[in-house]
Amino acid sequence: MKQAVRDHVFPGGVLLVSKQGNTLFHNAYGKANIYSDLSVDNDTVFDLASLTKPLATTLAVMKLIDKGALTLEDTLGRMLPEFKGTPKETITVCQLLDHTSGLPDYRPYYQDLVEVSYDRRRTVLKALLVKEELIHPSGKTTVYSDLGFMILGWIVESVSGLGLNSFVEKSIYSPMGLTNLFFIPINESGIGANTGNRRFAATEKCPWRKRVVEGVVHDDNAFITGGVEGHAGLFGTAGEVNRLLVTLLDTLYNKTGSGIFSKEILHRFFRIPNKNNRRALGFDIPSPNDSSSGKYFSDHTVGHLGFTGTSFWMDLTRSVVVVLLTNRIHPDRGNEKIKTFRPGLHDAVMQQLV
Repeated sequence: MKQAVRDHVFPGGVLLVSKQGNTLFHNAYGKANIYSDLSVDNDTVFDLASLTKPLATTLAVMKLIDKGALTLEDTLGRMLPEFKGTPKETITVCQLLDHTSGLPDYRPYYQDLVEVSYDRRRTVLKALLVKEELIHPSGKTTVYSDLGFMILGWIVESVSGLGLNSFVEKSIYSPMGLTNLFFIPINESGIGANTGNRRFAATEKCPWRKRVVEGVVHDDNAFITGGVEGHAGLFGTAGEVNRLLVTLLDTLYNKTGSGIFSKEILHRFFRIPNKNNRRALGFDIPSPNDSSSGKYFSDHTVGHLGFTGTSFWMDLTRSVVVVLLTNRIHPDRGNEKIKTFRPGLHDAVMQQLV
């Protein structure tokens, strides 16, 4: 980690390793903001980017399934009337979760939405998602898709009657005692809600926002619609990400757990898929070659990466969790050195443990 800071892999980061629920390593390195010279510490809050998908949206879907309010087989046409009569009406919740919906990976919706009044942006975004054309037949091809998780966030809101941020806070984070995992709603002026005295890792010096992004979501599409989306918007500390994952492991293995999820739903979502789909439901799994998780995690491992330089991998066989939170896109998203750094780091960690 020290070498990565010296080599400008990222300005700063936090590495946390736990096994069987015990934290073995939790250290901070480098700078949270190169302009203010703010250092990273273990309580620094990071923009978790796409870790929002497994740690917020997927967990929300799991909770709704546990409550009997939703099933994996429910279709868009049934859950969201706007999709009735469109080619997407037969897409299932399961296909959205495992990225086989046929939707494209990404669209720069923010470029159009920036011209729309703030109070109409979510409505216009939904219309754009309904109109979006499929690039593959549903259920046939795996394409990692932000759009699919935007729609999942919409489903959660429709079924629960609450905003995604409110639902996960009320139903999952608060009952688990997690206070440092949260969304930051953004007002019309682009200012985030009050987050107390928390210290944030800065992200990009954004060309279109004309500022260093800090304390509000980096993702362009999530930012323009108010900071809360199914694909991005979650913030947190490494310690809190680990606490959440350890609680899931405890439930999975009949330890104390939290009572938030059933053991059955965790087994269903952590089931490793067949070789034709390299993603579990809402979670990623290590790719067979050149995985960011390195070479030593077991075949029964789930995790995810985030664009801002965040990741977690959870070895379900060994109950090992490795959380790496960095600000690798500070000040420029063009820095991709973390791609070669991650596997070596994970190998170094796992060689000490197994």
